[in-house]
Amino acid sequence: MQAHCDPTDTVEIWFDFASNYSHISVMRVEDLAHRCGVTVVWRPFLLGPIFKEMGWETSPFVVYESMGRYMWRDMERQCAKYDVPWKKPSVFPRSSTLPTRIALLGSDEPWIGEFCREVMRMNFLHDLEIDDAVAMQSLLNRLGLAGEQLIRQAKQAESKNVLRQQIERARELGIFGAPTFFRGREMFWGNDRLDDAIAFVAQRRAVSE
Repeated sequence: MQAHCDPTDTVEIWFDFASNYSHISVMRVEDLAHRCGVTVVWRPFLLGPIFKEMGWETSPFVVYESMGRYMWRDMERQCAKYDVPWKKPSVFPRSSTLPTRIALLGSDEPWIGEFCREVMRMNFLHDLEIDDAVAMQSLLNRLGLAGEQLIRQAKQAESKNVLRQQIERARELGIFGAPTFFRGREMFWGNDRLDDAIAFVAQRRAVSE
């Protein structure tokens, strides 16, 4: 019988909707975690302010041409490996402030996982703008949610402040890229560490049972 879920049964996924490797992890994390009896805690944030503190005005995959060439080829390999549908976007990185605020509003709601996957599909499969109120309202409505109301909330000062606090929390945790996973203070960086993060949580829980 599965143990009652407590904080040691959870994995946090810190991700940015503009992040290519976050795309792969967001598409995979919930199924993988549930198979292992682990609960996903969604932590959307923006990498841009953190990159700026490192001296980058945009993604390092754009700043460094050779790194970018490698990354796009690696995306092809990784998406094929994990059977994640993907298409190279015509704009990278895309602005993602509005969907991030919406995701923060719904971070504890049952629709959060599907919303995040749909936003990623818009960006990294259908090559659509995601920082757009009309597009986000349409998506929310398709999910059976009150799109107009959520958009209005996401544009309020309170939601803006919540996002600023989320970015500050990411700084405090020492996050420097996305996706990043946490179990407590234990940190795992990158899509290629998702399986390790889930296994770490599951193993620690098994020891404590």
